[in-house]
Amino acid sequence: MTNSRIAAIDVGNDSLKGIFGKMDAEVNIPNVIARDVEDRPIIGIEELDTQDPLDGIHIRVHSPALKDNNAIYRVGNLATKSNNSTELDPGSSKSEEDQTLVMLFASIALDAARNGSDFKKNNNVIEANYTLGTGLPLREVKEGKDVGYRSRLLGSVHQVEFLVTPRYQGIKVNIKFEEVKVYPEGFAAFINLVMDNNSNIINKDLIDKRILIQDIGGLSTDIAVIKDRKVDDDKAQGFNLGVSESLELIREEIRSRHGIELDSRRDVVEIITKKNDRNHIMVKGSRTSVHDIVDRIMLELAKKQYRHLRNMWQKNSQTEICYFIGGGSSVLKEYIKTLNNNLDGYNIDFFEDEKESIWMMANAYYKLIADFTRKTQKQQAPKEEQKLAKTK
Repeated sequence: MTNSRIAAIDVGNDSLKGIFGKMDAEVNIPNVIARDVEDRPIIGIEELDTQDPLDGIHIRVHSPALKDNNAIYRVGNLATKSNNSTELDPGSSKSEEDQTLVMLFASIALDAARNGSDFKKNNNVIEANYTLGTGLPLREVKEGKDVGYRSRLLGSVHQVEFLVTPRYQGIKVNIKFEEVKVYPEGFAAFINLVMDNNSNIINKDLIDKRILIQDIGGLSTDIAVIKDRKVDDDKAQGFNLGVSESLELIREEIRSRHGIELDSRRDVVEIITKKNDRNHIMVKGSRTSVHDIVDRIMLELAKKQYRHLRNMWQKNSQTEICYFIGGGSSVLKEYIKTLNNNLDGYNIDFFEDEKESIWMMANAYYKLIADFTRKTQKQQAPKEEQKLAKTK
């Protein structure tokens, strides 16, 4: 595992968050892709390499794990500008979508190209070896889909070829996984709450409590029940209820009422969460409130999320606290707090640091995969010493 670089990746429904190496690199890419042609037209080809690669990810992906192999895609920011861009739909399974893998491979290839000195490079081909920590919703893990997902990644070479991408045009990255660990998202969130990057316990008050963790994503919501330091698989539940559908409703109503076309759900999230001029858009150069649209649709979603909380708490009456996490929680935080204050008054908590909440899964996967790597290297060290002793 000496030449293997760590990748901890959360393919969220809104965006992919990745942490690499010894936490020396991270990447955040909107989870949007669009099919494309090989020679995408651009203005000022000579200025291409002055641009940020994240704004121009244009790749061909070859992998036996994909249903649609050898296809060409725009990814992330570049894809949001396409008329044929796709985002994951409600009801879809993250583990079974090509889009999840395209995002995963693209982020790893970007890291390999940026840190090419870590790997062998022949001409323009980088041989990249990674140890991956990632996760799936509890619902999919309970259905056993993590096994198939892991097996599709292991044992094969997955190639990403950068086409018209700033700085990396013409580079091919062959990705091979030394090991893949797929964690249930609720358990990962608990680990992030109680463990630091060196596997030390940082929250002794929490570690033996009975906890609910309500993870609100774009397409689904997972509620993990933590008891005796582990997830209670029988009681944990997943629901096909996320914020994506509500964001689409807001986007559609803004279009029909104001004639404004927003590129993606990410644009709606920015309108809702920005620090200045929150819930305002520009219409023909005038600052215009969309507060009534946002409040009506988001409050309705918050009520549905609160019903799930109430039902889960009733089934787990000795729960001491519920933590709300995930990008959806950041969007719904004030609505859920208001409902809770006016209704049941459960002991709930949010992460005031928006980045901490959004990056929680990626951080958790990093802690888990780094701990796995340390333990593996410790086990391998005596074997290597024995081999050396025999050769002397």
